[in-house]
Amino acid sequence: MYVNSGYLHNSLVDFKDKSRPLVVGSCGTYKLYTRPTLPTYRPRGRIDFQILYIASGKAHFFLDGKDVIVTAGHMVLYQPKEIQRYIYYGSDQTEVFWVHFTGNNVKNILKGYQIPLTSHVFYIGKFPKYRQLFQEMIQELQLCRPHYEELLTLLLHQLFILISRQLNEGRKVSDPVQNEMETAIRHFSENYNTDIVIEDYAASMHRSTVWFIRTFKQYTGMSPMQYIISLRIANAQRLLGTMDYNVTEIASIVGYDNPLYFSRLFKKQTGLSPSEYRKHL
Repeated sequence: MYVNSGYLHNSLVDFKDKSRPLVVGSCGTYKLYTRPTLPTYRPRGRIDFQILYIASGKAHFFLDGKDVIVTAGHMVLYQPKEIQRYIYYGSDQTEVFWVHFTGNNVKNILKGYQIPLTSHVFYIGKFPKYRQLFQEMIQELQLCRPHYEELLTLLLHQLFILISRQLNEGRKVSDPVQNEMETAIRHFSENYNTDIVIEDYAASMHRSTVWFIRTFKQYTGMSPMQYIISLRIANAQRLLGTMDYNVTEIASIVGYDNPLYFSRLFKKQTGLSPSEYRKHL
C-alpha cells in the first residue's frame, strides 16, 4: 500500500477554523497494492468538509442508506457531521486522493462554483490536472514553505474551478459525444507514452481534426496534446517518487527519447527539474 499525505501544522486531528473563508487542513493519497482492504467508518462524521477523488479503480461507499460503487473519475463530497462509511479493496486497484477543508464561508464558496451540496457523488472526469493539484497540496503541507497556507487555499480554489467547469461543460455535451470523448481519454491514457498523432486518431473516429480538438478541449479544458503531455508529466512525477529509475529511464518510459527535452518540458510544467522535484519529495 502506498500512502502520501500532509497535515496542517502536523496535526492529525480534524478541526474548525472560522477565522478565514477557506482553510486546507490535510491532503493525501492512497494506492492499494497488496493490502486486501482499507475500511473507514466515522459514525459521527468529521467537523470539516472532505472531498475524495477516485483516480483509478473503484471504491465502495454507503450513502443515504445504500451501497454505492464509485468508479474512477468521480468525486465524493462529505459535509461536516455526515456519517462516513466506505471501503477500498486491493483487488479493485483503487487509487484515491482526498482533501479536508474548513472555513467560515465554505458553503457559499462551493455554491459560487456551482458544486451542489445536495448530492454526494459527481462525475468530474479523469484528468491529470486533478492529480497534480492534489500532489501540490500534499507537497505544500509537507514542506511548509513561506506563505504555504495561502498557496494551499489557491490550489483548492483551482480544484473547485476545474470541478465547476467539468460539471458545467458535461451538461453541454450530448451523450454520444461524451462517449466519444471518454473513449479518446481512455485511448490516450492507455497509450500516452507512444507516438500519438492527433490527426490520425481523429480520422479513425471519422471526425475532422478541427472538430475533434475543439470538442475535446470543450470537454476536458485542454487540447488533446496538452492532455497527453499532462499524462506523461503526471506519470513521470509518480516514477520520480520511487528510486527505481533514473531521469533518463523515466523520460523513455513516459515517451521521450531525448532526456534533455524531457527535463526542459518537465520544468516548464512543474517549475522544477526532474532532479529538483525528486529532492523535494
